[in-house]
Amino acid sequence: MARTQQRARQRQKQAATGATPNRSPRVGPRPLPLHLSMAALTWMSSLAALPHLKSGSLPWKSPLRESAQSLVADLQAVEAEALTAAVEREVRRRLAAFADGLEAYRHHPYRRALPEPRVAWQEGTTRLLDYGDGAAGPPLLVVPSLINRAYILDLSAETSLLRWLAGHGLRPFLVDWERPGPEERRFTLTDYIVGRLERALDAVRAETGRPPVLAGYCMGGLLALPLAERRGADLAGLALLATPWDFQADGGTSPHLIAAGLAGAAPALELLGEMPVDLVQALFAALNPEVAVKKFLAFSRMDPESPRARRFVALEDWLNDGVPLAAPVARECLGGWYGENTPARKAWRIAGRPVDPGRVALPTLCLLPGQDRIVPPASARALAEAIPGAESLAPPVGHIGMIVSGDAREKVWTPLLRWLAANAASHDRPAR
Repeated sequence: MARTQQRARQRQKQAATGATPNRSPRVGPRPLPLHLSMAALTWMSSLAALPHLKSGSLPWKSPLRESAQSLVADLQAVEAEALTAAVEREVRRRLAAFADGLEAYRHHPYRRALPEPRVAWQEGTTRLLDYGDGAAGPPLLVVPSLINRAYILDLSAETSLLRWLAGHGLRPFLVDWERPGPEERRFTLTDYIVGRLERALDAVRAETGRPPVLAGYCMGGLLALPLAERRGADLAGLALLATPWDFQADGGTSPHLIAAGLAGAAPALELLGEMPVDLVQALFAALNPEVAVKKFLAFSRMDPESPRARRFVALEDWLNDGVPLAAPVARECLGGWYGENTPARKAWRIAGRPVDPGRVALPTLCLLPGQDRIVPPASARALAEAIPGAESLAPPVGHIGMIVSGDAREKVWTPLLRWLAANAASHDRPAR
C-alpha cells in the first residue's frame, strides 16, 4: 500500500510540474516469467513443507542437527492451524512486496540520457567510441564483454569510469559490440579478435599515433588477452579486470551447469543463429535464483526518488539490456570455456594457435575483486599467475561493484588510473 501511494504521489508531482509522463513500462527484469515463478515457488514451498516439520524427518545437515532438533521441539507447542495461517500471511506479504518492487522498477521515471561519444571507427555492428573527444592524452583501448552492453563502463553521469578516466588525462576508446547482425551471427571468437579487435587497435593507433594500453573487463579480458599476445609490439600495457581463466578453479558445479545449458539452447542456436538474451539471462539466473527476489524486496522498501533508487534502476536497466551471443561464440564459450575449461588447459585456440598467457610480454595489471561471485577470485588469480611479471590488486568489491559501487572510485578507479598513467607514459612510442 505504501509503495502504491508513493507511485501515486510521483505521478501527481509530474502532472503538477508538467513533466513528461513515464514511458511504457520496462519489460524487465528479464526473463520476467522466470523471476516471478521462482519467487512464487520459493515461498509457496514453505506451505508444502509444513506437514513435515513436526515429524523431525527432514534430512537436516549434520552441522544443523542440534538446531533442527530444537526447532522441532519448539514446534510441538504450536497449533498446526495457527502456524499454517501465519506462514500463509508471510508468504502473501512477501509476494506482495516482491510485486511492489517489480512494479516500482518497471514504472520508475529514470532513463539513461548521456551524450554519446564520437564514433571513431565502425565495422559491421562493432563501433569504437572515443571518450577523449580528440584529446592528446595517452590512449586506452577498452574491451567489454560480448554478453552485456558496453555502457556498464559509462553507466550514468555520476558513475562513468570512462568519462572519469578521460577527465584525468587519458583518452579512452571503448569497443561497443552492439547486437550481432547477419554477418556477426556467423562469427567465432577468432573473427572477433583477429578481425574486429585487431582493426580497432589499428584505428586507435592511426587516430592517436601512439600505442594504447589495452584493458579488458570480464569476458572482455579474455578477448583482449590473445590480442595482447599477438600484437604486443603495438601496445603499451595490459589491464585485466575480473577476467576468468581457470573456469573450474573453485571446484563448484556452476561451470558444468552452464555448459549443460548449451544442450537445451541447441534448437535456438540452429534456428536463430544466436543465443537470445532471455535464454542467456535465464541460464545465469538459474545459478542463483534468489538474487532477483532479494534485490526487488529491497527495492520495494526504497524511496523511489532517492539517489539509491536511481542507482538501482540504472544498473538494473543495464542488466536487462543484454545482447544475444552469436551461435558459434555461444558454443565456444559455454561448451569450451565452461564445459571443457579450455583456457586453463591451453586448449583454447585463436586463429589455430593456443592462447598462452605465458607469451604476453607487456606490463600487466590484474584486478581480482575479492567479493566476486561471477568470476571466482581463484579463476582470475590463475590468469594473473600465468602472465610473467603481472601485478595483482584484490580490492574488496564485487564483480559489478568494481565498476559502479560507491567504493569503486577509491578502491578500483584510482589505483587503475595510477597504473595506466604510469605505463602509458613509460611505454610511449611513436606509431610504426
